[in-house]
Amino acid sequence: MGTKNHIQDFVRSALLISCMLILTKVNAQELLPQSAYPIIEHTAYSLGYSETHEQAAWVYYLLTKEETNALYERTDRFVEDPLVETGSASNADYAGSGYDRGHLAPAADMAWSAETMAESFYFSNMSPQDPSFNRGIWKKLEEQVRNWAFYYDSMYVVTGPVLQDSLLGIGVNHVSVPKYYYKVLLDLDPSHFQAIGFLLPNQKSSEALAHFIVSVDSIEQLTGIDFYADLNDSLENAFESRSEPDQWNWDVASLRPASTKINTETTQCLGNTKAGARCQNNTSNPNSYCHLHQSQYVAEPQQLDEAVQCSGITQKGARCSRMTKNATHRCYQH
Repeated sequence: MGTKNHIQDFVRSALLISCMLILTKVNAQELLPQSAYPIIEHTAYSLGYSETHEQAAWVYYLLTKEETNALYERTDRFVEDPLVETGSASNADYAGSGYDRGHLAPAADMAWSAETMAESFYFSNMSPQDPSFNRGIWKKLEEQVRNWAFYYDSMYVVTGPVLQDSLLGIGVNHVSVPKYYYKVLLDLDPSHFQAIGFLLPNQKSSEALAHFIVSVDSIEQLTGIDFYADLNDSLENAFESRSEPDQWNWDVASLRPASTKINTETTQCLGNTKAGARCQNNTSNPNSYCHLHQSQYVAEPQQLDEAVQCSGITQKGARCSRMTKNATHRCYQH
């Protein structure tokens, strides 16, 4: 038994040395999954979109220690993805279906900026999940990933549904209801290079998370997705063929401090709609612009040479009559 352990330690040490020589040249874009699905890039995550199933087959992102500190409240504003040219699912597909609009990239992983929080609610990032699954074991796994990202400084995450033929479809767009979901996690720190895979059925469960651990290889075979194809072959084969739960620190929840929200109070958005009216959305963003009107915010207003009429809208819906030299074309009240 002792000899076997020595051999395992030697092999692992050799892998770590190899990692230190290779991983310094790896960047996040090189770790994009390879599949037949067209890739869509958002600010904090990328996805491979399945038009057949009207959802992402995979969502990929790097979660850093700093990003586990949630600065922004959930928007809960589910919107169609403007980058899906064929059109994504919509609220109408989920209405009355009995399924949750389940996040693939969790909103809590994207709460470090107003833009990333808003983009996490795109329907391309949603999948029909059983409510008891979404709010139970799936949420528990999401929290564990954040804890690990904090403890290990960063975590590469690939998550998605297992898309198969003949799945139940909901709504006009026939959004497929997956029977299983997966997460593949990769820690590239050379001092403890490790990966782990999870495969969970879309149903309520009281099992421990370790019950759902599988090899990354098995998830690749099930989904047809090559998760880390651009890594050195020997490294890729080494971690994909096994998932070692004992290599991961499972008791790290207490080490992550409570998040500090920038702003928990909401105000009416200062943005103007295309029709010229003031936006009716409420926002907790510090700049008082909702996610739809961030482009109208000027971080450091400059002064104009000549005063112009304020572009703000009064409470009665009329354009403000004040003059201003602010480059935002807004007076002090707007």
